[in-house]
Amino acid sequence: MIKRYSTYLLLFFSALTVFGQQEMPQLLSLKERAALMDEILEDRLTNLLPKLMEQQGVDMWLIINREYNEDPVFWSMRPSTWITARRRTIIAFYQPAPGKPVERYYIQKHGMPGYKSAWTPKENPPKWYEDDQWNALITFIGSKDPQKISLNISEDFKHADGLSTTEYRNLMQRLPKKYQSRIVEGGGLAVRWLETRTEREIALYETAGNIAHTIIAEAFSQEVITPGATTVTDVRWWMLERIGELKLTTWFFPSVSIQRYNKEKNVIESYSNNEEVIQHGDMLWCDFGITYLGLNTDTQENGYVLRPGETDVPDYLKKALAVSNHLQDIQVSTFATGKTGNDMVLEALKIMKAEGIDGTLYSHPIGYHGHGAGPTTAYVEKQEFVKGEGEWPLFENTAYSIELNAQVPVPELGNQKLSVSMEEDAIYTKDGMRFIDGRAKDWILIPRRNSHLGKYWLDK
Repeated sequence: MIKRYSTYLLLFFSALTVFGQQEMPQLLSLKERAALMDEILEDRLTNLLPKLMEQQGVDMWLIINREYNEDPVFWSMRPSTWITARRRTIIAFYQPAPGKPVERYYIQKHGMPGYKSAWTPKENPPKWYEDDQWNALITFIGSKDPQKISLNISEDFKHADGLSTTEYRNLMQRLPKKYQSRIVEGGGLAVRWLETRTEREIALYETAGNIAHTIIAEAFSQEVITPGATTVTDVRWWMLERIGELKLTTWFFPSVSIQRYNKEKNVIESYSNNEEVIQHGDMLWCDFGITYLGLNTDTQENGYVLRPGETDVPDYLKKALAVSNHLQDIQVSTFATGKTGNDMVLEALKIMKAEGIDGTLYSHPIGYHGHGAGPTTAYVEKQEFVKGEGEWPLFENTAYSIELNAQVPVPELGNQKLSVSMEEDAIYTKDGMRFIDGRAKDWILIPRRNSHLGKYWLDK
């Protein structure tokens, strides 16, 4: 028994050494996650939604969708045990007056926790009849007599454009002209709902970020990577398997790539998402994200595979990564309440060019969607003014993936440009911008060097 206990302790402390003292945080069970997500939704509907409806000047909000063709907003409002909408699900919110609680209704056959029914089907036992359901909605609207009705129709925001053409036609064919003139399009309310994080969500985002960082640290370690044997694809699939082991989900398949200097050809070769075998001296990169408690992460970090005799990353690589860190600082420094996405990125690009940095900026909002609702700050292929999404202003309590890359000439690599791509999630509050669970300031070492081993080479 003593021998077995000692073995367990050895394995435990070995794991801590391998993963650089970075332990996986405690994850909630699926049941606990569901209960917590329902609590958060109730808090948002009770305390956040009334403020947003007042800000947007609407007193009714309709979300209409059908099973397997759900509105993106629906996923942020469904009970945790609902996997899809039910046949046709109609959700209606009504605020009688500014400062008053928002009333919640469902108009469908199936009950919806936390909402009142606004439809009693004519037959008993109830049967689902399309005309009866639509008539119930029109009757409900007439009973509330709203002045502004928000529909999820938007040219600029895909997240706020969830009302299908068929459902829009069905509604407009029945809706009296009196109310047709009161419809508000543009998706402003949907964007504000999706982008705004509550205090509780902000706190939970720290855990989600820590989980993502820890999985990356595990993947970029000797537990997963054996130089000369492990391929890029092996690492990608290991990360996906790890997501499954932790009962998480992801919103994109992990990406892993290699940059390798070929001295004979004086070129930095790149291998992305393929069967290339990882070798000593390779510079690794990953793009990885998880979904936990409905919150998405999006992280890019860099690793270095030590050559025999090396105990740390070469200084020239540290200097190259520091350029991208500085570029993060430039981008974050431009964030201020009320500025548009275009304002922020154009200012950052101007600073970047003035400092002679060859870089690309393409940060984006994150939250209930990986590429979330909110102010877009340029695209990889469009480093300029962005119509629509780029014209949306910055609000407090919103989250962003600070995503960018710097092309850094490295004398030790034949003056070739090394691409250093980085991405870290951050939250913007009244106190300014801060990175969720910190940000990478160095390369991840593969393998981790055991501190007790001392020198590789003996002194002569």
